[in-house]
Amino acid sequence: MRIRLLFLLTLFFLVSCAGKATPEPLLPTQTFTPQFTPTPSVPLVILILPADMPQEESKQYQTLVYNLAQENKMRFQVRNTLTVEELQAELPALKIVIAFAPDPGLATLAAAAPEVQFLAVDIPGLTAGGNLSVIGGSDRPVDKQAFLAGYIAAMIAPEWRAGILSQRDTPGGESARTAFTNGYRFYCGYCRSPNFTQPAYDYPIVVRIPTDALEGEYVGYAAALLDYMVRAVYVYPEVATPDVLSYLAQYGVAIVGQELPSEDLRPYWVASIQPNVVPAIQNVFADLLAGRGGQAVPTPLYLTDVNPNLLSEGKLRLAQEVLDGLQNSTIGTGVNP
Repeated sequence: MRIRLLFLLTLFFLVSCAGKATPEPLLPTQTFTPQFTPTPSVPLVILILPADMPQEESKQYQTLVYNLAQENKMRFQVRNTLTVEELQAELPALKIVIAFAPDPGLATLAAAAPEVQFLAVDIPGLTAGGNLSVIGGSDRPVDKQAFLAGYIAAMIAPEWRAGILSQRDTPGGESARTAFTNGYRFYCGYCRSPNFTQPAYDYPIVVRIPTDALEGEYVGYAAALLDYMVRAVYVYPEVATPDVLSYLAQYGVAIVGQELPSEDLRPYWVASIQPNVVPAIQNVFADLLAGRGGQAVPTPLYLTDVNPNLLSEGKLRLAQEVLDGLQNSTIGTGVNP
């Protein structure tokens, strides 16, 4: 009986002590705020091309800029227009805008986004400065084309019987006339010989088509070159219609021009002196990406469509040396800027 009572008292004591145990304090629950590191947006380049640009030409420029974007880990968009609102919607990712004529308002766009580099390609009336760079535009190499054409025509024409079909009363046409004559004389001075086949005229022969002449009348002006026994002619691009070129080829005249119009004319086509903005864009792209804007880049010229039967390897080498001199300014065209 006493043992049972002692057991009960011990049990009661233990239960009482357990009831009085001091509970552990609860620690406040810690709140974690997720920290997100913003992912930088992929840099963007936008190419603006007119909707009516010839398909092959448009494809060429799209491929060019797409490849430049890929090489520099950039995104690429092509558009026909770009407003200030659309421009600002692409910030801050947008780094470069390249635009071809007609002008989409680059001066306004450049002012609205000074952190973006803009490149105008063959857009007249724009001045390089700040974040706006230009290729060509008002600095079309008309005089360099014509100077080289005069040099080539004098080099290949029998008895130096060369001429130019140009345009009257336009700045480009007048520049071409002067530069062609200077290029001709750069090759052979005044090209006089007492043994000239008669009749002998004062070469080079210059024929200028009035700006108000109808296109169908151009052939009549080209015929005047034949009256003066011209055997090699430079046709200024603004008057190089298919009818004019075909007419000259029909009479076996060697032709220098800006672009070979068809394979039918290849036997009479000496060479094309062609502006090409592609290498200019390639060369300036890295500078634009680095933020070096405000550049004025002249449109480079290239000799293409060369007919080796009319312009031999040695003569081609001489022509290329003159072209190099024109482009690095060691040879001047004699045309006032």
